[in-house]
Amino acid sequence: MTTHPLKFNQIHIEVARNASDDFNLFHDKHKWLQITHNPFKGPIVLGYQLNTLIEYQIRLYRKAHHENKIIAENNLRFSNYQITFVNALRTETPFSLEIKKTLIKTIPHLTLGNRIAIKSNGDTILLGFKKETQKPLFLEGITFNNLPDLAIIPDKTYVPGTDYFLKRKILNNGNVKNFLSASLAEQSDYFDELIHLAKYPEIFPCSLASGALLEKAHLENHDFKQNPMVYTSHEISVDRQHLKTLKNGDVLTILVKQHPESASNTLNQTNIMLRSYDCFGLLENNNVLFRVTMNLVPLAGILETLRKKG
Repeated sequence: MTTHPLKFNQIHIEVARNASDDFNLFHDKHKWLQITHNPFKGPIVLGYQLNTLIEYQIRLYRKAHHENKIIAENNLRFSNYQITFVNALRTETPFSLEIKKTLIKTIPHLTLGNRIAIKSNGDTILLGFKKETQKPLFLEGITFNNLPDLAIIPDKTYVPGTDYFLKRKILNNGNVKNFLSASLAEQSDYFDELIHLAKYPEIFPCSLASGALLEKAHLENHDFKQNPMVYTSHEISVDRQHLKTLKNGDVLTILVKQHPESASNTLNQTNIMLRSYDCFGLLENNNVLFRVTMNLVPLAGILETLRKKG
C-alpha cells in the first residue's frame, strides 16, 4: 500500500513542537538559519511526526486487513518500530508512505510485521519496519525494581546511584490531539468526547523522550548552533497493555542513559561515532510504557563524509 502524496506545512511543525516541547533549532522557522552549515535550507519535519504518521497509517492497514484479531488472540502486546533516517523532509514537500504486505512469522516466536518507507521526489527519507510481538524487541529485560522513589527526585536531575537522567512530564490530552493532527493523523480516531473515547497513541509518549534529550544537552551547555546533532535511527518498543491505562494528568517519568561514544558504534560505512541514548518511559510502580534507543551524530561529521564522497 502506498499513500497518495502528502505534505507537511510549517504550521504542522509549529504545532508538533509546541505539543511535545521540542525546541530543536532544525524545526524552528526562524532559528534554523542560526545552525552552522545547515544543509537543509529551511525547517524540517520532526522524526516523531513521521513515526506518528507511520503508526496511524498502519493502524488503518491493520483494520482494513482484519489483523487486530490476530494481535489480540496471540497477546502481541508490544508494538515495535525500527526507523532509519536517510534524509530530512522539508516542509511543503510532497512525499508518500509505502507499507509492504504483512508478514507473519512463527519462528522463534509469532511476529506480525511490515516493511515501511517514506520517499519524496525519488529520494528515500526513511526506511524501517513495524512489528507486533509478545515481548519487546528493544531493551528487553531491563527493569527498575531497585530504584529509589522517583517521585521525590527533582526534575531534570540524575537518579542517585545510577547513570539515568530524569525528566518528568504530565500527560495532557490537548497536546496529544494536537500532535496527532500535526502528524497528519485523524485525532477523532483516538479522542471523541461525545462517545467518551480517549485512547492514547503509541508514539506520542515516546516523542517526549526527544525533549528530555534536549533538556539534558541544554543543562550540559551543549551549543545547538555550532554543534548540531541529527537523528540517524529510532528503535522503539511500546507496551500496549500499559498504554491502555493512560489518561489526562498522568505522570510520565522519562529516564535517559547516554552511552559512551565508541569506535565500535559508528554510522554505517563511515567512521562517525554514534551518540546513543537508551530512554524509558515509566508509569506508576515503575511499569515501563516504552523502551527507546535513539542514535544521533554530529551534523559536521555527515557533511564531511558527503564532501569526501563528492
